[in-house]
Amino acid sequence: MQFSDLYQPINDDVIHRAKRIKLLICDIDGVFSDGRIYLGNQGEELKAFNTKDGFGVKALINSGVEIAVITGRHSQIVQQRMTSLTVKHIYQGQENKLVAYEELKAKLFLRDEEIAYIGDDSPDLPVMIKVGFAVAVNDAHPIISKLSHYRTLLPGGYGAVRELTDLIMLCQGKSLDHQGTSA
Repeated sequence: MQFSDLYQPINDDVIHRAKRIKLLICDIDGVFSDGRIYLGNQGEELKAFNTKDGFGVKALINSGVEIAVITGRHSQIVQQRMTSLTVKHIYQGQENKLVAYEELKAKLFLRDEEIAYIGDDSPDLPVMIKVGFAVAVNDAHPIISKLSHYRTLLPGGYGAVRELTDLIMLCQGKSLDHQGTSA
């Protein structure tokens, strides 16, 4: 099965970049969620996550690729969701995402070209400039879309992360068989 059969055509540069990925870093708001934040009367914060993204995350982890999240906000919901998906590297409250990126890269002994980042807005820019595979969700700010190596067909919060995990797995010759995976 080819990626273009599922989503959209990709060029050789995207394939080459995806083959090298050992770590996928994701933003949260606007990537895992649609970017909206719901606030309740008692100040509680709610976010919606797409289970398709969850399946993709778990499948990519099971295939041997690490996943991390770096987000500018603090949220117990994010901690709970990422922990349930077995994401080990969770960086919250990161106003300067580049600091967390450099720490994570050193911790995992990786080079920039072995890291992918998916983002949607200007706080993601410093990291996206450094990584080997910069990905913008379909509804990302135009500056992020222009700088990215790949722009997803799907918008943030609606399967964009799953699209990217499928792309990486298929380019690396791994099966998309998600049997036994729950999200």
